[in-house]
Amino acid sequence: MELLGKTNIDFIGKRNISFVVSSIIAMLGIVGIIQISRGAANMGIDFSGGTSMQLKFAKPIALADARTALHKHGIARVDLQEIKDGNKLLVKIDRKAGATVGKSADAVKASFTSEFADNPFVVEGTTEIGPSIGDKLRKDTLVAVVISLLGIILYIAWRFDFKFGIGAIVATIHDCLAMFAVFYLFNKEVNLLFITAVLTIAGYSLTDTVVVFDRIRENLHKNLKGSMQNIFNNSINEVLSRTIVTSLTVFLAAASLFLFGGEVIHDFSFALLIGVLVGTYSSVFVASPIVVLLENRALAKHGEKA
Repeated sequence: MELLGKTNIDFIGKRNISFVVSSIIAMLGIVGIIQISRGAANMGIDFSGGTSMQLKFAKPIALADARTALHKHGIARVDLQEIKDGNKLLVKIDRKAGATVGKSADAVKASFTSEFADNPFVVEGTTEIGPSIGDKLRKDTLVAVVISLLGIILYIAWRFDFKFGIGAIVATIHDCLAMFAVFYLFNKEVNLLFITAVLTIAGYSLTDTVVVFDRIRENLHKNLKGSMQNIFNNSINEVLSRTIVTSLTVFLAAASLFLFGGEVIHDFSFALLIGVLVGTYSSVFVASPIVVLLENRALAKHGEKA
């Protein structure tokens, strides 16, 4: 299936423009990560600390109704998770929403008692997520992202070439930084779902980049004396339709989650939408041009030695 016919776009020739745009995105992403590591961004309950309560209701309760009831009684920053077994509900309240565990728990019980008088419940447990736990989880999460990116560069370097590995890791880091930048600029909540989205997009972007790199490697073997810029441009144009179809399919799936998935996964699906767009862009305008620069530099050094 092809949405486009044969194209002849000079992607590599536009690398100076793409490098400027990507540099701006990367700098904003670095600012976002610094703020997140300091806890100065809009941190979720898992990272900032708060109160966690597990409730058991007599009858099933919809998450949307529970969230509306809590918002109605002034509890805005709340994370709800439905536990199917036994009509249970896990409620996490941000530390900033309540001064103490007792006050937060009492506010939740009062809200549900008032709004769901016909659905009695019992509190099975109340715990506090302390700031120290949130700090450790935040740092461990950033370390997990870094380790994942290191694994990517080792895989690409082994499968292709070290120069391709550098291009892939720069593109993947670029995608992750773009997502951090967007969430920080839009003051979106940074939680474990967002980190999941970042790692998901890192894998998606890598897959898309590998497809482009496969065609480039194939054409490099066929045309040993051609210019690097022409070989890379031709390779990207050859897989462009495939890239667009794949990205469009994933984008539509993420858009469906964003529009109809509900509030719980709204930010998660928003992160996926941003990631798919940026990942497609980076495979073409970041990864490949970087490899071209490295290849040309290697050829120049080889020519000087000869």
